[in-house]
Amino acid sequence: MSKINASDEAISVEEKKLVQDKTNTNVAFYIHLKEYNDEVRNELEKRLEEVFLYAKGVEWKFDSFGIEKAGARSLDILGYFVFKTTNVEKLQKLFLKEFEDYENAQKISCSVAVYEKVEEMFFEIKV
Repeated sequence: MSKINASDEAISVEEKKLVQDKTNTNVAFYIHLKEYNDEVRNELEKRLEEVFLYAKGVEWKFDSFGIEKAGARSLDILGYFVFKTTNVEKLQKLFLKEFEDYENAQKISCSVAVYEKVEEMFFEIKV
């Protein structure tokens, strides 16, 4: 395979659809869980769907979700959610409101990271 027609600007219609935002804000939530069993993933997914998939007034995109068992990178069992958003404060409020009564949670940690696009290149690959 070889790339052809490399350009710093989107030229074709397909490339213009690929243009990424100049800045991107990721909000990551860790739910420190008391225990993990087969139902935990289903519980977390249900809460996620009920609140965030139907929430109004927050512009966001779902990035990733998963569960890290103790020992992977931490002593805690962690349920994690990562979102891309332009309104961090509203997303935090929605998330905390939904999980404040979750009995399996010990605490919730949050990280906000802002990324700036340094370079973007467009090309096609012959296959």
